[in-house]
Amino acid sequence: MTPRQKIFALGAGIAIFAVILNLVYRRKLREEYSWLWLLTGLGIILLVAWYDLLVFLTGVIGASLPTTTLFLTGIIFLVLINIHYSIKISALTDQVRTLAREMALLRARLDESAPPGGPAPLEIGEGE
Repeated sequence: MTPRQKIFALGAGIAIFAVILNLVYRRKLREEYSWLWLLTGLGIILLVAWYDLLVFLTGVIGASLPTTTLFLTGIIFLVLINIHYSIKISALTDQVRTLAREMALLRARLDESAPPGGPAPLEIGEGE
């Protein structure tokens, strides 16, 4: 790896790490999601600082070039992130479905308990 490539990769790793810490500090990113991105920044910094590790990993997986190893690692990382987000979306879908059912039951109870000729129950979102 040329010195220019090392400087760029080191800068990218440090920038990722700093941006994630800033997002967590400003509460734009929750801590539970930040660990994956912080590990990514640290991984980039580690591979730049310890290039022999990248060469070793290239030999272990049987790749011909270290860049192939980085590309494969990046693809695996993106697949893992997609799986993680799919799990989160599935859980949120279930929560929305449960909340919609509970809201429908509560609305039905309000309609049943409303006195005849009395004021109509408030709709969700009214009175705010």
